[in-house]
Amino acid sequence: MRLSLAPLKLSRTPALLALVLPLAAALAFSDETLDKVPKSEGYCSRILRAQGTRREGYTEFSLRVEGDPDFYKPGTSYRVTLSAAPPSYFRGFTLIALKENREGDKEEDHAGTFQIIDEEETQFMSNCPVAVTESTPRRRTRIQVFWIAPPAGTGCVILKASIVQKRIIYFQDEGSLTKKLCEQDSTFDGVTDKPILDCCACGTAKYRLTFYGNWSEKTHPKDYPRRANHWSAIIGGSHSKNYVLWEYGGYASEGVKQVAELGSPVKMEEEIRQQSDEVLTVIKAKAQWPAWQPLNVRAAPSAEFSVDRTRHLMSFLTMMGPSPDWNVGLSAEDLCTKECGWVQKVVQDLIPWDAGTDSGVTYESPNKPTIPQEKIRPLTSLDHPQSPFYDPEGGSITQVARVVIERIARKGEQCNIVPDNVDDIVADLAPEEKDEDDTPETCIYSNWSPWSACSSSTCDKGKRMRQRMLKAQLDLSVPCPDTQDFQPCMGPGCSDEDGSTCTMSEWITWSPCSISCGTGMRSRERYVKQFPEDGSVCTLPTEETEKCTVNEECSPSSCLMTEWGEWDECSATCGMGMKKRHRMIKMSPADGSMCKAETSQAEKCMMPECHTIPCLLSPWSEWSDCSVTCGKGMRTRQRMLKSLAELGDCNEDLEQVEKCMLPECPIDCELTEWSQWSECNKSCGKGHVIRTRMIQMEPQFGGAPCPETVQRKKCRIRKCLRNPSIQKLRWREARESRRSEQLKEESEGEQFPGCRMRPWTAWSECTKLCGGGIQERYMTVKKRFKSSQFTSCKDKKEIRACNVHPC
Repeated sequence: MRLSLAPLKLSRTPALLALVLPLAAALAFSDETLDKVPKSEGYCSRILRAQGTRREGYTEFSLRVEGDPDFYKPGTSYRVTLSAAPPSYFRGFTLIALKENREGDKEEDHAGTFQIIDEEETQFMSNCPVAVTESTPRRRTRIQVFWIAPPAGTGCVILKASIVQKRIIYFQDEGSLTKKLCEQDSTFDGVTDKPILDCCACGTAKYRLTFYGNWSEKTHPKDYPRRANHWSAIIGGSHSKNYVLWEYGGYASEGVKQVAELGSPVKMEEEIRQQSDEVLTVIKAKAQWPAWQPLNVRAAPSAEFSVDRTRHLMSFLTMMGPSPDWNVGLSAEDLCTKECGWVQKVVQDLIPWDAGTDSGVTYESPNKPTIPQEKIRPLTSLDHPQSPFYDPEGGSITQVARVVIERIARKGEQCNIVPDNVDDIVADLAPEEKDEDDTPETCIYSNWSPWSACSSSTCDKGKRMRQRMLKAQLDLSVPCPDTQDFQPCMGPGCSDEDGSTCTMSEWITWSPCSISCGTGMRSRERYVKQFPEDGSVCTLPTEETEKCTVNEECSPSSCLMTEWGEWDECSATCGMGMKKRHRMIKMSPADGSMCKAETSQAEKCMMPECHTIPCLLSPWSEWSDCSVTCGKGMRTRQRMLKSLAELGDCNEDLEQVEKCMLPECPIDCELTEWSQWSECNKSCGKGHVIRTRMIQMEPQFGGAPCPETVQRKKCRIRKCLRNPSIQKLRWREARESRRSEQLKEESEGEQFPGCRMRPWTAWSECTKLCGGGIQERYMTVKKRFKSSQFTSCKDKKEIRACNVHPC
């Protein structure tokens, strides 16, 4: 029997006790309710049976598992948080974990174990040790415990919470106080956890990948690198399930490492092309500097690729720069459907992942190779307190990018002949795209006009024409192509293919050469777009081959090169600039000679006109001189806003300030005041008196040296008598007098005009162990005479330097 107690109002008398006892005791006050539960059942069962129905709209309390996962990994520890949204609060709570569809009346019904974090806040229930409750009932807005997931084979687990607020107990079996976690399949533990099925689709499909970076100072403000933020060139491919570019739980290849740490796609592209049998298309798109700009200023980078039945997966990655080895991307995204068709559209938000090759924790950490190399894993908000994604609550990381993959065409005979929607029909009917435009970037044209009608109305060959306008020629040294374009054509119902009335597609690009050095073969394919209406066989070839040459003469002095890498960013942020691309020597000449092939190329590039960029800045000036000539100071540098104010506000800093440190300032020697002159060292005749002073601070960093600390001058009291006996007698009397005065001073302290002083105290401990400290001693007034008019009768203090040796 299941009871409904939502909310369960306690009587006035036990309500006060409910504030002192745990929630379990508070439930015990409902005698009538608990009496209806069979006595043989455990106390945990009675708690669970007291759960009420869900209270609609009651959402100020929430139960959350660190990272908001839908699955748990057996044996893994998770932080569980129970919280109340201000101004709400709760006094008590119960937290328990059950296997799905279990009542909780048996010990084996409970899943995993809880671990106490703060014993002042939480404790295990005395009558139900598997549950967690409050240590003392008081107002609180949040508690946290650890939950250790159960072993493999447990299945789904339900985490449930109940809370006590004031004198009312609220329960919630569903919604914000209940969390369901299912076991992650161990077969795919730590790796890309989705099985790849065989594809049954027919023909091929063409897709467009568009990458939208969302990593900016606004969305990720902590330690955002303003000066160097960018996305590296995108590199990837469409491939079969026999080839893995990267995956969670796997190790980064050298190509992935170079993308992750350096942003260089060259090695990665080389690795992909070496898998020519498993790869259909190499996916490449340009880098983005800076990482984010409005789409009306810069279009999102995109690339097109194709898939077929055997190579129906796509993977790509791009580096988040600057960073130790952080990337985003997709791994083995399957574009084949279970219905033997091709996916229409994929939209995926991306969070960064760690390639496992560098141990840095911030965007601009110095290089720190991870030895041994670790597995690829997604970053989390609890990785390191210095991480820019750190969140002590363990929340999910805000997505840094979004990728959109759209199908733009299907080719060949399709198994799934029913289009998914109207967009599919339009895409499939779209004409084949023309070859890549080779128009120089310095020539700015209008769009091409539509093709004119064919000049022939019969099956004789004719011509058709299209036109465009030359708007601007930015570099007169670079010629611009013609503004008219002609193409052969035939009249309606005719075909320019002799002996056939079937319509063919354009040729697909040539395959890689069959050998890596010398003369080999390459091939290309096309397919029938429309068969003859009379049912006859189409005799036109669908495949053709030709010879290809790689490193024309494979002599001992020839060398093998990699493919050219992506073009670097343009050297100019606006207007005309230069860009470069590079390739590497794959194999040096066998005879040991120098490789004569070029490893870099340069060409001109054209960025948007300078006056159209709303936040165009000049380079930073050099740092100014330090504001001080020694010690610590500040220095500044500036840059100027070059774009027009009418183009919009620019929030970039125009001045930067940083600390600077020059050699320490010289410190001169410091001395105390001179002491009083001593008594004459002779009682008659010629003698001398001295006075001294103490060094308070030794000179440092080239300061002025210490002058003399002792001075002496002559003294003459009276002439000495010639009678030796009388002379000795007077010496003895003088000595006895001095000894008597010394004993009196020791017993009564020093005598000053108008007062008697206590003796000097001992020197205090030195304030420093090295590098120059200070010691102090004091003399205080013992007795002040009433008739005293002297201002000198006051406490005295002496200071001296100590431990002046360097540290």
